[in-house]
Amino acid sequence: MSDWESDRHPGWGSEPENPESGAKKPEGSRRKPAMPPESARDWKLIEKLVMSLQSEQRKSRRWGIFFKLLTFGYLFALLLMIQFPLSGALESAAKGKHTALVEIEGTIAADELASADNIVGSLREAFEAENSVGVILRINSPGGSPVQSGYVYDEIVRLRGEYPEKKVYAVISDIGASGAYYIAAAADEIYADKASLVGSIGVVAGGFGFTGIMEKLGVDRRLYTAGENKAFLDPFSPEEEEEVQFWQDVLETTHSQFIIESVRKGRGDRLADDEQLFSGLVWSGEQALELGLIDGLGSSSHVARQVIGQEDLVDYSRRESPFQEIVDQFGVSVGSGIARYFAESRLELR
Repeated sequence: MSDWESDRHPGWGSEPENPESGAKKPEGSRRKPAMPPESARDWKLIEKLVMSLQSEQRKSRRWGIFFKLLTFGYLFALLLMIQFPLSGALESAAKGKHTALVEIEGTIAADELASADNIVGSLREAFEAENSVGVILRINSPGGSPVQSGYVYDEIVRLRGEYPEKKVYAVISDIGASGAYYIAAAADEIYADKASLVGSIGVVAGGFGFTGIMEKLGVDRRLYTAGENKAFLDPFSPEEEEEVQFWQDVLETTHSQFIIESVRKGRGDRLADDEQLFSGLVWSGEQALELGLIDGLGSSSHVARQVIGQEDLVDYSRRESPFQEIVDQFGVSVGSGIARYFAESRLELR
């Protein structure tokens, strides 16, 4: 027997013999090593720790799958909203008798939400709806393009003739000026709040002149054209009196169309005999009522309830997609709008 074998403690590497039993294990048989109590406790702790870590990993995987599915569901719902923004809600809301609502919000221009295409499309749906008993144009706009405003004006006149049983009421909230009032003049009646801003019946066109700065900087203007008027009102060239007069005639003609063919025709004898009406001034709702620019004071809900007689409103307005709204919140549209303002000189009703 070796020294190690003679010194080892019973229970470590061998099983203690039972003195009461005379049985002895056969020689040469291998004995199962026994683990000290301290080591057994350590292994149990390690085992518990490993099992706990595995449990946490399983939970983490489950939560990861849950949040991935939640994100996927959100994106899928957002895609449906972008693809079909109003159809489902509109159909469910329009089952009963209702007053149709069309919003005109912001600048009226071809590249804006308040474009003729969007407004006219909404108006057609509102008039064609079987259960709509009347149409409200809720206006909050400073005006914009005379061309876009004219398109909408003409379409309202056409739809009124096609659906004589459905009247159109323009309701001005904060502001209904210039091109926005141009559109309102096509309605059967116009309403506003006592503090609303109404009017501004005029035409404006503007730009910039940089000739003085160019002279100070020593910059020469080199412009080559085919056609004597191709550089008409060029901001980098001195103003020509003939060009200014020609442009003024264009503005006067547009103003005359705005007044005679639209506002006077739409409002008729309700307008006061006051030339200041068409000077470009703007009035409060109370003043506009006295001047005949509007027919009464009230909100959209008031007109739907008290005038039309159907207080249930269904919005037919076309909206921006949720994705576009998110982009706009990050200021992308602000930058493009500033660029357009400085790059273009547009004719506007203001």
